[in-house]
Amino acid sequence: MKVIIFGGDGFCGWPSALELSSHDHEVTIVDNFVRRRIDNELGVQSLTPIRSLDERRKAWSGLTGRAIDAVELDLAGDYAALTELLARVRPDAVVHFAEQRAAPYSMKSPSHKRYTVDNNVNATHNLLAALVELGLDTHVVHLGTMGVYGYDTAPIDLPEGYFDVSFVDRNGDTHAREILYPTKPGSVYHLTKSLDQLLFEFYARNDDLRITDLHQGIVWGTQTTQTRLDERLINRFDYDGDFGTVLNRFLVQAALGTPLTVHGTGGQTRAFINLQDSVRCVRLAVESGADVTGRVRVMNQITETHCVRDLAHLVSRVTGAEIAEVANPRNEADVNELSARNSRLLALGLDPILLETGLLEESLDIAKKYADRADLSRIPCVSYWNDARRALASAR
Repeated sequence: MKVIIFGGDGFCGWPSALELSSHDHEVTIVDNFVRRRIDNELGVQSLTPIRSLDERRKAWSGLTGRAIDAVELDLAGDYAALTELLARVRPDAVVHFAEQRAAPYSMKSPSHKRYTVDNNVNATHNLLAALVELGLDTHVVHLGTMGVYGYDTAPIDLPEGYFDVSFVDRNGDTHAREILYPTKPGSVYHLTKSLDQLLFEFYARNDDLRITDLHQGIVWGTQTTQTRLDERLINRFDYDGDFGTVLNRFLVQAALGTPLTVHGTGGQTRAFINLQDSVRCVRLAVESGADVTGRVRVMNQITETHCVRDLAHLVSRVTGAEIAEVANPRNEADVNELSARNSRLLALGLDPILLETGLLEESLDIAKKYADRADLSRIPCVSYWNDARRALASAR
C-alpha cells in the first residue's frame, strides 16, 4: 500500500514509518519539523540524540534496502501543496500525526492555546477537505487520545467511541440511539482532539470518507524492533514538563538519583500502551482499512491502566528511587478510576506488551545511558491550567 504519514518525523510518526516500511508498504513522510523547533523554544532537547530526517532515512535505506520518501509541508498552512501531494501520490491510506501533541504545552499561555487550536484543527480539516476535493478513496487513520473521554470516574468500561442512550420524547415514548461518547476535554490539546471527532463524523457521513480514529493512551518505551537496529534510527525520548510523559519523567529522575515527583496524590488513573504496540496498532489499522465503511471506526489504543502513584512505586521498586508529592498543575480530580474496552485492536491481532514484562528496564537503561544530556530543571511542569492551580503551587 502507498501510505503518507503526516507528522512522520515525530515521536510516534517516525517509528510508525519504520514499522510500515518494514512490512513492505511504500511510505512517504510529511512534516514541517515544528517539533524540532519547539525544542529550541523550550531550551530542552530529546534525551536521546536524534538525527536529521535525511540521516534517518539514509540509515534505514542502507540497512534494509527500503526507501522512505520525505516532503517538507505544513499541513495546517499550505493547502495548495497538500492537494498537489495527494494528487501525485494518490495514497491508499494516510496516517495523521501532524498535531501539537502535548497538553501542558497547550496550556502554557494564550499564544500556545491559540497555536494548538489553529494548527490541530486546521491540519485535520485541510486533510479531509483535500481528500473530498480530489475524490480520493483514501483511508484516514488518525491518532487521537483517550483524553477525549475525560477522566471522571464512571461505573463502566469506556466504550470504543460510541455510547447507547435512551430518551423520552414529548409523547412519552422511549427511543434508543447510539451517539459518540460525550467528550470532556481536560486541556486545549484534548479539546482539539474532541473537535477532530466532530470533523470526522461529519465527513464520514456527508462525503463517505473512510476514517479510523485511534484513541491512544499514554505511550511508554522508546525503542521498537526497527529503531533497535542502529543508533541512527533511535526515537525521541522527551522527559521535560511539557512533552515528557509521566513514566519518562520518572525514569530520568531515577537515573539521576533524584526523587520521583508525583503530581498531587498520584491518584489519577491513566491508560498506557508500549511504543512497540502503538506502531503495531497503527499498522493494523492501516492494513484493515477495507473493513471501514459508513461511520467512523473508533478503537481504544491502550493495553493497561495504572494510577500514577502505583506507577511511581513500580519504578521505585526497580530503581530504589524515593517518591515526592508536588502540586498538581492540572485542573483535575485528585483521584479517579478508569477502565476501558480495547477489543477491536485485540481482534485485529494485537498481543499487548505490559509494563511487568521487563521492557521497563530497557527504558531505564536508555535513561541512564544518556543521563548526561538531561536537564533536571526542565522536568517540573510549569504550565498551570489556571490561576488557582498556580496559587496552590506557590503556597506549597
